[in-house]
Amino acid sequence: MTLTSLVIRYAVFAVIATIVNLGAQRLVLQAGEGALFFAAAVFIGTLAGLVVKYLLDKRWIFADTSSGISEHGRKFSLYTAMGIVTTAIFWGMETSFWLIWGTEMMREIGAVIGLAIGYIVKYNLDRRFVFNRPLEGLTG
Repeated sequence: MTLTSLVIRYAVFAVIATIVNLGAQRLVLQAGEGALFFAAAVFIGTLAGLVVKYLLDKRWIFADTSSGISEHGRKFSLYTAMGIVTTAIFWGMETSFWLIWGTEMMREIGAVIGLAIGYIVKYNLDRRFVFNRPLEGLTG
């Protein structure tokens, strides 16, 4: 896999996870308004996006063929732990935009910006700590 194809694939998967995340948020926010619904929407959206991104990254970015409940559990736990810092970036940006402008459009713009920054940081953490074997065949 070339570096260019890796970057494109990772970006496409980030977009897919972002769409899943924001779609889940919208579903929760249709149930009601206010801080409780907002917090639930952010949490559920983040969880949905995390699961989708893990499955895509494991197979198509890091070519990880390990299987089994304990191995998936260990890697997903590490993957989630690496996501704590990046989730803070995402939540902070989304919440800031919502508090400053108070509109759904600006909340989603903040979410997209936060997710983009977070995904760049997350790739590097995942490569080093979760799927920490060299990527064979990666060319420039």
